[in-house]
Amino acid sequence: MTETHHPIVWLHHAGQHLGLVPTLGGSVAAWQADQPEGPVDLWRPWDGVTPDLYQLASFPMVPWSNRISGGGFTHDGRFHPMQNNRAGEPYPIHGDGWLQPWALTQPADDTLVMTLHSQVFQGNPHDYEAVQTFRLVDGGLDQHVQVRHLGAQPLPYGIGVHPWFPRTPATRISAPVQGVWLCGGDPMPVAHTTQFPPGWNLNEGVSAHGTLIDNGYTGWGGSARIEWPERGLQLTATMPDFERDGAAAQHYCLIYRPPQGPAFCFEPITQPIDAFHLPGQPGLRVLAQGEAFALNVQWRWGALPAGAR
Repeated sequence: MTETHHPIVWLHHAGQHLGLVPTLGGSVAAWQADQPEGPVDLWRPWDGVTPDLYQLASFPMVPWSNRISGGGFTHDGRFHPMQNNRAGEPYPIHGDGWLQPWALTQPADDTLVMTLHSQVFQGNPHDYEAVQTFRLVDGGLDQHVQVRHLGAQPLPYGIGVHPWFPRTPATRISAPVQGVWLCGGDPMPVAHTTQFPPGWNLNEGVSAHGTLIDNGYTGWGGSARIEWPERGLQLTATMPDFERDGAAAQHYCLIYRPPQGPAFCFEPITQPIDAFHLPGQPGLRVLAQGEAFALNVQWRWGALPAGAR
């Protein structure tokens, strides 16, 4: 294993501990809550050694999330080529913000901010500024990711966050959704359906264990709940700008449930997988120079009701 020397910057507030790694993709090393038995990890913690971003607690996805097919995308009649950016991955994935160092500031005792100015990184077309704001509040974390387009020509943008959650044997995840994109031989979407495969219906709640899910859900209602019955603990996600940002018609989420391993992912995203090549480019926001948009998530943790244990 290759060692890394990226320092963790810690924020301690409201009975919680948040560790950020600005030099390693503007990522999160850990988010913990104080409990009588000691700190409990709400996101799967980084080991502090491996530089693989997939081993971090969370990382940002800007200026787009998930995969892009076709070697790039066309906008306003011009094709923009994009390079693959992860070993073993046949498509460009998760944007380029997670591949660059960010600058960190602390404007308040309860807040850390990371900022990135990315200018056509690795030949990508996007020239933008991204700002991540993390604020610890009583019972949770407010997470804000904003992207501002700096280039002269308008371009489509997307945002996502990629937290990893520890999974105990009884861990479950639930969320109001309307449909899901099915995939072919790889994770690229090939068909949309409102008939969920067995064990995939987030409306009913699904186990964090099982066969692979690596799929985007449509018509997300802007809330989600993760339950850890063995811990007597739950974590919820709420999108405070849900109605203003188009409600379910403009909200998407993604589940990554690998068959093995200690963690799974629930990802709030502003556009589905390969939106650049789907009809109408759903969820993507075309920004002119100076225009910005943001993704806001309110994470809240607390005791799991006794009847749900």
